[in-house]
Amino acid sequence: MSRILVLYTGGTIGMDHTPDGLAPVPGLLPRLLQRFVRPGLEFDVVEFEQLIDSSVLVPSQWNQIIDALAPRYDAYDGFVVIHGTDTMAYTASVLAFALQGWKKPVVLTGAQLPLVHPRSDGWANLADALEAACQPDLHEVAVAFDRLLLRGCRARKLDVECFAGFNSPNDLPLAEFAIHAHWHKPRWLPGEGERRAQRVDENLKLAALMLTPGHGSALAGQVLQREGLDGAILLCYGSGNAPADPALLAGVAAMTARGCPVLTLTQVARGGVEVGAYAASQPLARAGALPGADLTPEAALAKLQVLLSAGLAWPELAAGLVRPLRGELSA
Repeated sequence: MSRILVLYTGGTIGMDHTPDGLAPVPGLLPRLLQRFVRPGLEFDVVEFEQLIDSSVLVPSQWNQIIDALAPRYDAYDGFVVIHGTDTMAYTASVLAFALQGWKKPVVLTGAQLPLVHPRSDGWANLADALEAACQPDLHEVAVAFDRLLLRGCRARKLDVECFAGFNSPNDLPLAEFAIHAHWHKPRWLPGEGERRAQRVDENLKLAALMLTPGHGSALAGQVLQREGLDGAILLCYGSGNAPADPALLAGVAAMTARGCPVLTLTQVARGGVEVGAYAASQPLARAGALPGADLTPEAALAKLQVLLSAGLAWPELAAGLVRPLRGELSA
């Protein structure tokens, strides 16, 4: 017997048709979920009083999710978090870093079409999420979507037109669902360390800046030099290459001098930053930028959010940002 908590935070999956278009309808999703009642599975549904529109998600709502899960840890074997797809990858990444030492599955899911639609993908996604949440040796935050189970801090939303909305460009799935579930257990992380739930600092100011030809690097440098910014992500070219623009390098150096990290990522979907592969990757590193390897932008922002919230000193913070903590980057 598995006992699962289903946390309904919002999203398309639980919407219904209204005179103004699709909108959340309180109480609808818990009623529809009764379809999944079966021997061997018990689940409780907790519905947020104010359902979250994931396109306007803010850090306080990550804390709301963490606060809903953490006190219920001992009462359940696993957890399903129903979430809107727009920012699901951000929330999955935050939870992967925030729920430290958890030895139970936390599986996020949602849908491209609401359950009330005759072709909704939500039914299959929910079925797979519930099955994954029943796996006692899955000690990860994951995303169940379109017959795949993805590591939460590797998942990205890559398609708004197809049911295959999510994938992991630089990682393999944790499971694939067909007539039988194919559990790729050698890829699963062990549950290690003391269990805790790290709430995030809702007042952190983080920036994600994409370099572009022309004035883009100078503008990014100007943003980095502003006081009050706590951390930043630089989306560079190729393997982490960037122009040696004096304003950009001065901005990175200013951030580093203040003890505020700058992570370099690549704009390319597959592959990662490799300092030294090209000479053009070296100036940023010399200015103090930290290489983010093949972190997704969502995971990079989440990692900054959680590690900065923990109040780590610079050496520990910098070391944690560039090494894998929850399988989020390739070692």
